[in-house]
Amino acid sequence: MGEVKEEKRRGRCVIIVVGEASGDLHAANLVRSMKKKDPSLFFFGIGGKAMREAGVRILMEAGEVTAVGVTESLAKLPVILKGMALVKNLLKNLKPDLVILVDFPDFNLRVAPTAKKLGIPVLYYISPQLWAWRQGRAAKLKELVDHLAVILPFEEAFYKKWNIPVTFVGHPLLDAEEERGETAKDPETRRHRTVGILPGSREREVERHLPIMLEAAGILKARHPDLEFVVSAAHTVGKIRVERILRRSGSNIPCELSEANVQKIFQRVELVMATSGTVTLEAALFGVPCVILYRVSPISFWVGRMLIKVPHIGLANLIAGKEIQPELIQKEATPQTLAERCHRMLTDTDYKDQIIKECNRLRSLLGGRGASDRAADIAFRLMESNNPQVA
Repeated sequence: MGEVKEEKRRGRCVIIVVGEASGDLHAANLVRSMKKKDPSLFFFGIGGKAMREAGVRILMEAGEVTAVGVTESLAKLPVILKGMALVKNLLKNLKPDLVILVDFPDFNLRVAPTAKKLGIPVLYYISPQLWAWRQGRAAKLKELVDHLAVILPFEEAFYKKWNIPVTFVGHPLLDAEEERGETAKDPETRRHRTVGILPGSREREVERHLPIMLEAAGILKARHPDLEFVVSAAHTVGKIRVERILRRSGSNIPCELSEANVQKIFQRVELVMATSGTVTLEAALFGVPCVILYRVSPISFWVGRMLIKVPHIGLANLIAGKEIQPELIQKEATPQTLAERCHRMLTDTDYKDQIIKECNRLRSLLGGRGASDRAADIAFRLMESNNPQVA
């Protein structure tokens, strides 16, 4: 804490809290945008590899405090509480010029009250998906944040109904794409007969979904002997852990294990099977057909079924307002059904082309590039204004 206080004396300080792998990437791009405007800024908080590379002093790894579902959350509760205490102590001792909360609502909405009590402006970037479930929390959110920078086109209208200061800044995936100099490729340039397997960005997700995906790969291989498979090992899980899960699955299907960023995989595959998450929207933006898979513990599924108020789990489907990526959830998420959906994409050209066409339409709905810069502008206005609300 002493070193952190010493750095605080040199310039303005921002605390940023992230829990997800996708949030880590988007937060890193926001940090870069803010540093372009003011190189003297110092950033501290909870995050991952991308934020560290952007110059954030990481005081706790995001993966330590992230959990999926009720069961895993209870198992990790002591570490999660430790992370909350760390952030609250930072706020009290450091008194930063701004707090940026990125997604991760079950954690962030518990540290935001401390910032508000201390009079520290709070920017929530990539807002909680209250439109999907627990909409009543919007009233609480209004008391805890000074501005929301939202990334999905329908979110702005939802939060305006609750009189929360909000700006649709566009989707940061388009910024990340520009940063790498990558765009969606012509489907004809991809390596045909290669299927991507994207089992998730958390170890528990990979343990739950990868065996199903590998069994589906075996079914597909029997029907299409020329198929090849590449498995993505997210940096938040690590190649060694994914290899261990691969061995435990008992699968004898030859698979390439790749630590490359997922966009490199999109550039070379014909389709992907993917665990639900931001990666499915990335696939859509790259014009890659995708089958979405998701399973959680029975108790988590029961709770979710009671609370979730939206017809789809895939972001591309939510934005499009219809299912353009097939979704297999809980009991439907079987190897046989997954293989059948992939088989149709491999053999029905009209079906696959329609999916690609619908995916390409999404770009026009996402606000164009510049989300990170627009969010950075809001951040500076919050820091510099006596009245933290942005007009």
